[in-house]
Amino acid sequence: MISLLDKYPRLAALLLGAAAACGFAPLQLWPLTIAALAIWMLLVHRAPTLRAALWRGWMFGVGHFTINNNWFQHAFTFQDQMRPVLGYAAPVALALYLAVYPALAAGLAWKIRGRRVDAPFVLAFAAAWIVSEWLRSVMFTGYAWDPIGVIWVPVQPIAALSAWVGTYALSGLTVLLAGGLLLLPHRPVPIGAAVAGLAALIVAQVFSYRGVNEPVARDTPLVRVVQPNVPQDERGESDGEMMLTRLTELSGTPGPAPRLIVWPEGVVRDYFEDGYPDYVYNADPFWLRWRMARLLGPRDMLLTGGTALQFDRAGTATSATNSVFAVDPRARIRGRYDKAHLVPYGEYLPMPWLLKPLGLARLVPGSLDFAEGPGPLALDVPGFGSIGMQVCYEIIFSGQVVDPVHRPRVIFNPSNDAWFGSWGPPQHLAQARMRAIEEGLPVIRATPNGISAVIAADGRLVGTVPHQKAGAIEVPIPEALPPTLFSRLGNWLAGIVALLLAGAAIAIRRRHR
Repeated sequence: MISLLDKYPRLAALLLGAAAACGFAPLQLWPLTIAALAIWMLLVHRAPTLRAALWRGWMFGVGHFTINNNWFQHAFTFQDQMRPVLGYAAPVALALYLAVYPALAAGLAWKIRGRRVDAPFVLAFAAAWIVSEWLRSVMFTGYAWDPIGVIWVPVQPIAALSAWVGTYALSGLTVLLAGGLLLLPHRPVPIGAAVAGLAALIVAQVFSYRGVNEPVARDTPLVRVVQPNVPQDERGESDGEMMLTRLTELSGTPGPAPRLIVWPEGVVRDYFEDGYPDYVYNADPFWLRWRMARLLGPRDMLLTGGTALQFDRAGTATSATNSVFAVDPRARIRGRYDKAHLVPYGEYLPMPWLLKPLGLARLVPGSLDFAEGPGPLALDVPGFGSIGMQVCYEIIFSGQVVDPVHRPRVIFNPSNDAWFGSWGPPQHLAQARMRAIEEGLPVIRATPNGISAVIAADGRLVGTVPHQKAGAIEVPIPEALPPTLFSRLGNWLAGIVALLLAGAAIAIRRRHR
């Protein structure tokens, strides 16, 4: 096998990257990810030059991100401004850029390598991986989709470590685990004992893990998550009666306990704020709000995705916001959150002066680019307290999902995963579960066609509506846990773990010399 790696190192790195992507949902073959990382680290160590190491890191990234983001292709199916065939090139084009970050990690680790794979090399690789993932989440507005640590979501006791160190540091510890396998032949007794002890600890945690079960009182507030099963190409039905009928039929009837009814992003497309010029309305905004409000009991509230418009003095629409509205039983809007972390090429087109002449357009329909909101704010929803808002893609950014001044009791994450094919929705759900664990807060997800879910503060799934099924979840709102260490320190913890790993690598290398 080693001879094959040496003969075709770039091809091997490409295939190993693709294999590592299989550890994420929906496949969840996380042992394959660990094995692929270990073999790739060996391949990087055997690179004869820094340039060769960078190539092997970059090819790994191309394979990894092409497979991981294959759902991108589906987004091009639902618009008519660009040829759908471009969708097949989109995951590869994105991967060509994202691969820079594994290349960076490989290059940094190669610089500290010894004659054989040893502890300093593995420690340095783990530290460099943490840095590279964090950089990927912030550079050019950031693309934080699926850090390696997300593979542990099916193994809840390990995923629970993210409450202490965060997802990026957990990714580094995952790389450390993979590298530890390479040390076995050279230090079989101590490394074998460490691996066996870690395996025993994991098994013990898996069998002892029970999560958090809260007692439920009769008057405990409920949340009802509505999933109307609206494919992306049918969203236009929301301009008429059919979409409201779908939503209202699934919203249930009032009961003795107060209910928080939540509707997804992207299904209510009519404007229901007052005060816009008459030409923008397809229906009377009060009538739309009344249709929503008549579903509500006296102590109920509705949260729904929608679009808000901004106008100049002449009454011309200048921009839009992707928003969440709180509607009360008297058909009043009691609060609005505007999405802050917009999707480049989705909700706005970067460098339009260059890209529009090339025939490129954003994927969300409409003539207006979306404007950014102020950040991760919480709405004070009457009867339900402070509720944090994260629209769709915003939930993937570790350490950026909660208002640092006003900690909410729960996070609402309306999303339109109808763009995402069959791989995107379970990956998106897994990342929402990681945010719940990191912050110690429940997360409520409502999507047009799945996967909608209520997630407990420890990452457990309290209830789900499967992909491409119509349905609703009505359960007590899960309790928040006390603030986690990560919720207090955020991604400073990733930096601390990276510094500790790098410091240990340098200290051991100097001692050996």
